[in-house]
Parts: sequence; C-alpha cells; structure tokens
Amino acid sequence: MSIAIDRIVAEVDRAADEIVDFASRLVRIATVNPPGDEYETCANLIGDQLRAHGADVQLLPAIGRFEHTPEHPRINVVGRFDGRGPAVHLNGHFDVVPAGQGWTRDPFGGHVVDGRLYGRGACDMKAGLAAAVFAAEAIRRVGVAHAAPIEISGTVDEESGGFAGVAWLAENRWLSRERTRAVIIPEPFGVDRVCVGHRGVYWFEVVAEGRTAHGSMPYLGVSAIDGMSHLLDLVRDELGPALAGRVTTMPVVPEGSRHATINTNGIDGGQPVDDVPSPCVADRCRAVFDRRFLMEEGLDRTRAEIAALVAKAQSRMPDVRFSIEDRM
Repeated sequence: MSIAIDRIVAEVDRAADEIVDFASRLVRIATVNPPGDEYETCANLIGDQLRAHGADVQLLPAIGRFEHTPEHPRINVVGRFDGRGPAVHLNGHFDVVPAGQGWTRDPFGGHVVDGRLYGRGACDMKAGLAAAVFAAEAIRRVGVAHAAPIEISGTVDEESGGFAGVAWLAENRWLSRERTRAVIIPEPFGVDRVCVGHRGVYWFEVVAEGRTAHGSMPYLGVSAIDGMSHLLDLVRDELGPALAGRVTTMPVVPEGSRHATINTNGIDGGQPVDDVPSPCVADRCRAVFDRRFLMEEGLDRTRAEIAALVAKAQSRMPDVRFSIEDRM
C-alpha cells in the first residue's frame, strides 16, 4: 500500500502545474453568491475537465428550487469513475462570497505570484475542488486499483446554505446510502488536518416593526431601528460573552471554533441610504444572524435562548413588535 501511495503522491507532484492552472481557471470565473453568477460556466469547466479524465459526467440543474432561475441557473456537476456500487465521493462547492474591498490584486484574476494563487475562492474552495479532480486523475494515471468507484461533485450555493447544491443532490438521491460509501470535502483546514464534523448552524432573521411618522416629528412614531438596537445591544453585551465562555469537549480546531459564536450578518431598516432622502421614522428593521452552536448545546436550546433574548428586547421597547424567522 505504501508503494502505491508513494506513486500517487509522485504523480500529484508531477501534475502540480496542471492543478494550479485548473484552479486558476476556476478562480477567473466570478461565481459570486449572491446572486449566483456564472454557475453554468463553472459547472461546464469542471465537467469538461472530468470528461477529459475519463469520468461519466452529469450536469444537474436544481429543478424545483426557487433559487434556480433563467437569470441565475443553479447547475451542479457530478463525475463518476469506474462503474457501479457505492462510491467514495469528493465534494467541493464553487460558489464564492462577494469580493469586498481592499484587494491589491484582481479578485477574479487568478494570478499566480511567487508560488501563491490569488483570488476570491482560491482558498474557499476552488483549490480544494481542483485537488479533488486531480487526486482521482493521479490514481488513474498510475494505474492503482481502488475498491470503490470514485465520484466528484462541484456544487452551488454552499455559502447560502447549499439547498440548491448538496442538499438538492441528497434529496434527489445523487448522494445516498445506496450510492455513496463515504464523502470527503476538501475545505481549507490545512494539509495535515482531517475533520469529522463541525459546529451546528442556526441562521435566523429578526424583524422589528414600529410605526412610521414624519422625520420632523419622530415622537409621533415608533422607530423599528431603535427597537432593533436593543436586541443588538443584548447580543453584544450578554449573549456574546456567554457564548465565548462555552467550550466543546470535542477536539475542534482552530481553538476559536471550540466556542459557541454569533455574528450579525446584515441589517436593513428605514430608507435606503443611497436613495433620495425621505424624512420618515423607520417602521421596519430586519437583522440576520449566524449562530454557530456546539454539540453540547443542541438546536432546541439554541433556538430557545434566542427567543428569550428577543423577548427581553421586546420588554425594553414594548411598542415595537418583534418576530423571528428561521433561515437555516
């Protein structure tokens, strides 16, 4: 076995330029989510590469998902090597979050400088997807037999929950007990780190509703933004420190991820700040939160804790109505 592994590793080393080139071509496709740009282009590139390696390739639109639209089609790709039976499945997502500010290089240039690949998605996780594609190819090139078929998928929308991606594959039996023996996800955790799980996620939206009034007479209205500010204060001053003190007994790395966390992903309320000014008291404010919980906490306790926090914010400003909507 060690001789076979040595041959595969040597082949990976020989293919280094090919792997980097493929990863660079993936980075150059701006698969930004939201809204889901260039998914079909990227799925086709992955599919073409897998076909060149001898895979049976399927391009799979996420039919039935509301995210799948003519403007932004959700196209997943699956390539399978060597026949029937439950496969070892390597999965990588090819959507990326928006580039944001502060780049010193083109975030979608895919440039390689001094041995580093620069661009949005180079780490998370187009390099991992390229590694998966060429890991299977290295096995094929050296002619090492493997006990199970190998399957590789490139999927969409991981950054927004994966409902039109991996979840759609599972719901439609492309990932299933009958078809899949094991799954490997080459996310960027370090070359010597193998993870067998991760923290739970609870995404939720809180809506605060007040009463509008003219901005010159705000005392006639009830500001939903003021109401939301009470919840944000509680998240920062009470919940955040409490979560920082909770530590899982599981061997989680990095150290910061051993703790429960919460992040405010976004806030929207009142008039659009880039639009024509309108002097109104905000009658609606929304905030989306990302709560990562530990195995010891569980989802039910996590949701109950959030509900209690929102109720506390409600008590501080009774004229604002709060509601919670589960996102994920």
